[in-house]
Amino acid sequence: MNITVTAEKPQSDQVVAKVTVPAADVDKAIAQTYKDIARKYAFQGFRRGHAPRPVIDGLVGRKAVLAQATSDVINDLTPLMIEELDIVPVDRPDFGEEAVTVVEGQDFTIEAKVSVPPTCELDSYDAPAINMPPQTATEAEIDQQLEQLMSYHTTYEDDDEDRAVKAGDIVVMDVENKEGAPELEGTDRTLNLSNGYLPKEFVEGVEGMKKGETKDISWSVEHEGHEHKFEVVATLKGIKKAVVPELDDEFAKKNFGFDTVAELRDAVKDEIEEDKKTSLPTLKEDRVVEEIGKHLTLDEIPEAYQNQVFSELGNEVLSQLQRQNISLDMYLHARGISGDDFMKDLHEQAEERARQSLALDALADKLALEATEEDVRSEFEKAGVKDVDASLEEFKANGQMPAIRESIRRTKAVSWLVENAPVTEVDEVAEARAKKADEADGESEEKGDAE
Repeated sequence: MNITVTAEKPQSDQVVAKVTVPAADVDKAIAQTYKDIARKYAFQGFRRGHAPRPVIDGLVGRKAVLAQATSDVINDLTPLMIEELDIVPVDRPDFGEEAVTVVEGQDFTIEAKVSVPPTCELDSYDAPAINMPPQTATEAEIDQQLEQLMSYHTTYEDDDEDRAVKAGDIVVMDVENKEGAPELEGTDRTLNLSNGYLPKEFVEGVEGMKKGETKDISWSVEHEGHEHKFEVVATLKGIKKAVVPELDDEFAKKNFGFDTVAELRDAVKDEIEEDKKTSLPTLKEDRVVEEIGKHLTLDEIPEAYQNQVFSELGNEVLSQLQRQNISLDMYLHARGISGDDFMKDLHEQAEERARQSLALDALADKLALEATEEDVRSEFEKAGVKDVDASLEEFKANGQMPAIRESIRRTKAVSWLVENAPVTEVDEVAEARAKKADEADGESEEKGDAE
């Protein structure tokens, strides 16, 4: 099908296009509709597929035939129009509730309104400055990795100190379910209060309890307009303390196969630096994209575009879980996340991704970045497509090529950001560990003052 497309400049995130289909293609579509109807239905006195037009008009109706032909023409012209305009719609094109009908022997012209992502601006088109971890392993990173390794050898002993439960403790409890919380019930249950799967109201109720104390803990949660009540009776039987063995040469040799701690540290250092070869480039991309998104001069993301990004993100998550043979319910249960919290987080991620995508589009426009035919072909070749030419034609016929070009332009924008962003190397692990130590010292001082 050959079409002619003219379009006005996008207004209010919408492109208004006028599409014309030549009479020859209209006649072909009408003829094909008659053939389809003749094959689909049995007309008395005629072999299937051989009923003449007058018979079909008499039984089906000329208007019905032309309405079906019109629908087929619109379905066929839609991807061609999208390709011609080189746009990525955020919704199905609107051809109007009362679309015109094809007429045999005449050109068919129709107006389409297509919602598209908004054209945006940035308050700065300079590559933003970012912080990055050093390419070499730092002492703090090595220490953190060793602590992680040693945590696998941690044992837990009874804490004989007469004290109240505090945040992050590991406790032993008897829990009786009174209403709504059967998953918490049990005798001599060991619970790590820092684990996110425990209801925060339950954790807050346990904090402050002392050994031998029994306490009613109740709370309620609003969900889809309904209040759900929970109640348990908890008895604290003990508090556990973590005991980490000392890392010395003997322990390093017995448990890790290195003669000395120094050799173990060198091995950990090499492992960290090898991992950084692949992780740092991705981290740099993520950070420059995150920063450029902050420069988007758009107060609110259009709902239609945000919904499209939300749908894409949701499909990505579900596909990833499916590859791991994990259902969404299993995923949520394993992490102690409610469906409402999951959806809220997904919407927040979608809004952030939408802002970043629009920022990259704005940057690509400013830099006049284009997706050439070579770029497009390269994408298909890198994807391992066997017949590139056939795939290119298929994507073009289905109106999918503009999305490929959009992705290429965004990728080029990211590459430009990575190449031009000023980078400051920061030992982020050392900073985080120092902050944590300061917070712990502050808590100790507060406790001392209270005593």
